[in-house]
Amino acid sequence: MVLPMLAVICMTMAGSACQTVKEYQKSRLNDGEMVLGNRKVEKTELNFQSYREGASGANAGKSGGGCGCN
Repeated sequence: MVLPMLAVICMTMAGSACQTVKEYQKSRLNDGEMVLGNRKVEKTELNFQSYREGASGANAGKSGGGCGCN
């Protein structure tokens, strides 16, 4: 008795999760936080890390030492 009731509850929840988004609701989906990829903080951290490690110098992508002598 519990198993069929659990199956009905799961099917109801799965069916109600599929809804179309109306045009006026799509503006909330275009938020800057919804964009996939590195955030500004992570980009800055990666820039400092590569600069310290000497893999690339500053923002120009020049290779050189990590001392800042470009």
